Amino acid sequence: MLFSELTFLYIFLPVCLILNIVFRKYTAAKNAVLLVMSLLFYAWGEPVYVLLMIGTSLLSWWLGLCINRRRTKKVLALSVVLTLAPLIFFKYSGFLAGIVGVKFNGPTMPIGISFYTFQIISYLADVYRGTAKAQRNPFYLMLYVSLFPQLIAGPIVRYVDVEREINGRQVTGEDFTDGVLRFLAGLGKKVILADTVGGVMASVLANPLSELSALGAWGVMLCYTFQIYFDFSGYSDMAIGLGKMLGFKYNENFNHPYISVSIKDFWRRWHISMSSFFRDYIYIPMGGNRRHQLFNMLVVWAATGLWHGAGWNFILWGLYFFLLLTAEKYLMKKIKVPAPISVPVTFVLVMLGWVLFYFEDMGQALQMYKIMFGGGTGSDLLAGPQLLSVIPTLVICAVGSTPLPVRVKDKVISAIPEWARVILETAFVIVMLLACTAMIVSGTYSPFLYFRF
Repeated sequence: MLFSELTFLYIFLPVCLILNIVFRKYTAAKNAVLLVMSLLFYAWGEPVYVLLMIGTSLLSWWLGLCINRRRTKKVLALSVVLTLAPLIFFKYSGFLAGIVGVKFNGPTMPIGISFYTFQIISYLADVYRGTAKAQRNPFYLMLYVSLFPQLIAGPIVRYVDVEREINGRQVTGEDFTDGVLRFLAGLGKKVILADTVGGVMASVLANPLSELSALGAWGVMLCYTFQIYFDFSGYSDMAIGLGKMLGFKYNENFNHPYISVSIKDFWRRWHISMSSFFRDYIYIPMGGNRRHQLFNMLVVWAATGLWHGAGWNFILWGLYFFLLLTAEKYLMKKIKVPAPISVPVTFVLVMLGWVLFYFEDMGQALQMYKIMFGGGTGSDLLAGPQLLSVIPTLVICAVGSTPLPVRVKDKVISAIPEWARVILETAFVIVMLLACTAMIVSGTYSPFLYFRF
């Protein structure tokens, strides 16, 4: 089930919120209802693989108890291997078979398996470190793993951040209102902005790349650059909003990454939960900045690429950022570049990286690079009009990817009386819900890009 489906918006979510209110004073019943709803949410799209998630959750509960009884590296290592086994089989078996020359396409990958596997690993590691208590109740741990707001595409939530809220969460009127507003803002990002530019990009790339000119190629990649941001950050906004409505406070996952002044700054702002996971559970345990720093960075960025997909293009995408970060660290550390230059340069470097991310066929990726840098012969007879039609949306995306809209909203809200704020927020909810519903009903292009990771 997708957040942008009418079934979710008008049936599943209202029922879930009503039940959460009905049982608000009964913690056990409230958790039981939320667990059942979360499993139903996942089973809606993965009727078989929901059993895998349940089994993995129960295994992680038992492993957590084992680690709690005997905190040794061997027990932790075995636990991590057992937890990673399903992910490796479903996501990487076909890729690994291809490397050794065996023809095996691999099974269909369960949606969200990368996210909930990493959440389980963080739980096991925190129990080993003593920063989290082993959960004695298997259903509570299953609730942590299966919570539907962030189950499919993150953010990656750590057990220590929601442990208290599983048994002691409260939803105030202000929290609920903020959650509704945040959810609808994310839905608008996804349905109105990401799907619009993504639909044009998909239509253009349905034709041979040879028909693109350099300007058309840059235009297409600009569409994808904004699509993947508003798609993924929109989903994170919806997850955070849903969490607030249900009493869970998730950490921010994006912080305007396209205004970054460097690649390092970009990765402090983009998919923050993933970056912090690799930092805390791979980079620092390997030695971090203390020893073998360059090798540690190489491992982390190769792993970052592989996490996103089982393909050479994803590995190269990760290594691309490893090279950029290495260059910044060792070649650019004494050079001060003003923001009016560093921001657009960083943006272009990130956009060039998205070429590797999008094209799984390396031949197509190289062809796109060639066209972007003047090696194409296309005239954009087909792409030109489509890209021109989406320019107003691209302008909105450019402004929307900066802090400006939030600052303007905060100034307006702080300058008007309470009754006017209520009217504005109510109008926003109605207009955004109606606009998104109209887009969902009339649109045919609505994938969540990070579901496949």
